[in-house]
Amino acid sequence: VQLQASGGGLVQAGGSLRLSCTASGSNLDSYTVGWFRQAPGKEREGVSSISSDGGTIYYADSVKGRFTISRNYGKNTVYLDMNSLELEDTAVYYCVADPGPPEINTMTQWGYLSWGQGTQVTVSS
Repeated sequence: VQLQASGGGLVQAGGSLRLSCTASGSNLDSYTVGWFRQAPGKEREGVSSISSDGGTIYYADSVKGRFTISRNYGKNTVYLDMNSLELEDTAVYYCVADPGPPEINTMTQWGYLSWGQGTQVTVSS
């Protein structure tokens, strides 16, 4: 499945952004969808994922309570609402998808077959 991520940008610390992940030519309904991020000089980090039925959601400890992942089945879109953004949230965010069930209490790069292009999120002080 081909994924498109959008919604990144420049925001001040404490602000909010909404990232969107859509698929062209495919229906995301049956996929586990998630977001990874990678900051300069840092390892890629699994941020959040949502199962195909929306019943299983994962958040990295670093974003719990601030980020919310959701699905809009009618729009074939998965969102990542990011609130109370911190400088440390600055990174390229990647949308990912896999036809299998989500990993339990974790996200690894090997768990996702499809990767979209990244969208840059920059948080300024």
